[in-house]
Amino acid sequence: MSSARPSAATAALVLILGGAGIAHFARPEFFDPLVPTWMPGSARLITHLSGAAEIAAAVLLAVPRTRRVGGWFAFATFLAVYPANIQAALDGGMKDMDPPFDSALAAWLRLPFQLPLLWLAWRVAHERRPGT
Repeated sequence: MSSARPSAATAALVLILGGAGIAHFARPEFFDPLVPTWMPGSARLITHLSGAAEIAAAVLLAVPRTRRVGGWFAFATFLAVYPANIQAALDGGMKDMDPPFDSALAAWLRLPFQLPLLWLAWRVAHERRPGT
């Protein structure tokens, strides 16, 4: 396999992170309620920064020379946004959202889905490259 061809894990992360990052700019009002109130700055600023980080991770993953760094950056990004998901669960869901996102159950069920994303990012960061 050529080092230029991404693995399935890499391709999945590029699509997930790229799509989520774009969504942070296209529909920031969806993400603003996820921002914990204890974070400095406005919710919109944090929404845009997290969207930019997700897009940056997708770009790093898409480029063969930066793929390993992209894996680590994606891993760090998933860790960084996890407190927002925990906050949404503790708050009993996102009350300003449409169903099913407004429920406490949905917020709690969302938490374990971060784990496979962390695992994929970890895997990409540790993928063997030809010639390494």
